[in-house]
Amino acid sequence: MREICYKCFRAKDNCFCKYIREIDSGVKFVFLMHTKEAKRQRTGTGRLASLSLKDSEIITGIDFSKNERVRSLLSDEKYFPVVLYPGEDAMSAKSEGLSKKIEGKTLLVFVIDATWFCAKKIIKLNPEILNLPKISFSGSYRSIFTFKKEPSEECVSTIESCYYLLNELQAENMCKKCDTEPLMSVFKAMIRFQLEMENARVAGLIPSTHAKDVHYTKKREVPSYLLESDESGNTPSGSKSPASAENIALIEKSDQL
Repeated sequence: MREICYKCFRAKDNCFCKYIREIDSGVKFVFLMHTKEAKRQRTGTGRLASLSLKDSEIITGIDFSKNERVRSLLSDEKYFPVVLYPGEDAMSAKSEGLSKKIEGKTLLVFVIDATWFCAKKIIKLNPEILNLPKISFSGSYRSIFTFKKEPSEECVSTIESCYYLLNELQAENMCKKCDTEPLMSVFKAMIRFQLEMENARVAGLIPSTHAKDVHYTKKREVPSYLLESDESGNTPSGSKSPASAENIALIEKSDQL
């Protein structure tokens, strides 16, 4: 049995921690992670975002109405709590008066981390969270997670949501100046790994581990934007790639770890 990294919850021979760089934005992110997301997607983008964002937390569950930690955060006067959620009533960093509301407090952003289907259940069971002031983006963005089907083209992943929100907050001087690119670096590493593993399965180098694998019979081209090296020099084509040739024989079911 291979060793597991208990930070990113991957097998140590294809750990993502080498791509993670801590980001100190002065914003506190709390990820309300659906139990299915926590169990099935232990290295989903919410967990990678939490590992990257200083002072962030993951709280697992479905009904958070009686969760002691959530209630403690909501009642703490040092925070200005909001929920990252789109809508006509959602504020953005450009909204008039938002800066004054936050003044002297730490912006506390609750992020619902689940599939779109499971997110609906969290929303239904937690009206107190949804009744918080909503915050979203003023810009229009598209996800680079192009091989994953979303309800609409405007939908972005959890980690991308944090990235775009922080960029807009920084532009309005509403959080600390910081480099947000590490969020995208680890996200790209995750996408690259998944594409390389899919291609390895198609080529017969590793066994199929999902029922839906039967639908994928052609190799996918790895987009050029995923082939850029990060600040530490890790590159997908080099020996440090999480899906490098010498690791493929060891991976087998690593995409489920």
